[in-house]
Amino acid sequence: MKKVLLDTNVILDVLLDRQPHAGASVAVWAAIETGSAQGILAAHAVTTIHYLIRRELGTPRAKRTIRTILRVFGVAPIDGPVLQLALDLPLSDFEDAVTAAAAQLAGCHYIVTRDPKGFRDCGIRPLLPEAAVPLLRNT
Repeated sequence: MKKVLLDTNVILDVLLDRQPHAGASVAVWAAIETGSAQGILAAHAVTTIHYLIRRELGTPRAKRTIRTILRVFGVAPIDGPVLQLALDLPLSDFEDAVTAAAAQLAGCHYIVTRDPKGFRDCGIRPLLPEAAVPLLRNT
């Protein structure tokens, strides 16, 4: 089974129904929910998602959303080794580097993101949600 780390933008596409991106992101989420793939989020993505959902939809909805996310996705820790690895990655955006490092140390095969250029040369293949769907369904 493929293990994939979903970038924050993919999760927000689903939760906020951000068009035209929501369709492919929903399909990736569905592949994870049905057990075709194992989905992971970086720990810092969870706090960011809570903050943004709370701002848009309120605290009760944000808490329900995080509970749902935690039932579907595993969480890759952000700790000292992840941060050290992130500093060594050739990525210009530190947040992307932390995400990539968390994915590496969690043993992920892919990073599903709408910003694949941000993860170039990070050691894990970045995929747009549209490209990830057929790969995840065929595992």
